[in-house]
Amino acid sequence: MSASFYQIRQCQNPSCGLRFPLVEGQSSNARCPRCLDETAMMAQYPLEHEPVKPADTASRPGPVVLLDNIRSAWNVGAIFRSADGFGFSGLHLCGITPSPENEAVKKTSIGAENNLPWQVHPNALAAAQALLKSGYTLFALELTEDAVPLPRLASFPRPEKIALVLGSEVCGVDPEILALCQRRLYIPMRGQKRSFNVAVAFAVAAYELMRG
Repeated sequence: MSASFYQIRQCQNPSCGLRFPLVEGQSSNARCPRCLDETAMMAQYPLEHEPVKPADTASRPGPVVLLDNIRSAWNVGAIFRSADGFGFSGLHLCGITPSPENEAVKKTSIGAENNLPWQVHPNALAAAQALLKSGYTLFALELTEDAVPLPRLASFPRPEKIALVLGSEVCGVDPEILALCQRRLYIPMRGQKRSFNVAVAFAVAAYELMRG
């Protein structure tokens, strides 16, 4: 049975004072997770649950995403969740990219893997070529010399079928796949780092595609 409420608890140790949520049934121990001292309930609130909707994958008209050797299962799970939220129609998991059979992917996607069709491909280049033959236009999220700032995407004609390609956290998108992509896109940044975490970058790009 799902929890119906959660408590806001606060540590009674004056030198700690940690304030944290505790979900009903999550733990029988209401001690402070930082100093293990006694805590007091400050408030209690109902816990809202997302309504369970049957997956209607056949009617999804959105883009697909091709993950080229994404290493982290946590990143893949987060991408699943964002892909579902932004209305993508499927995922292509290539090379060493873990699938929802991996527990870490399922834990991070929180059920989104049940709402989206996904396929596993040993060869990302072959998967990209197959998408091209199926009428998809490939967009790569990759910082290259000819890459276009993501916000400018709305100024270009929008293809009917889009496959967004993301590459390895270390090596990026396979150069042979990049050569197949109609556009290379990058996210403008103001800080010192030159790139976002791949799951964050996907969410930013997915939002931009949804807006367009």
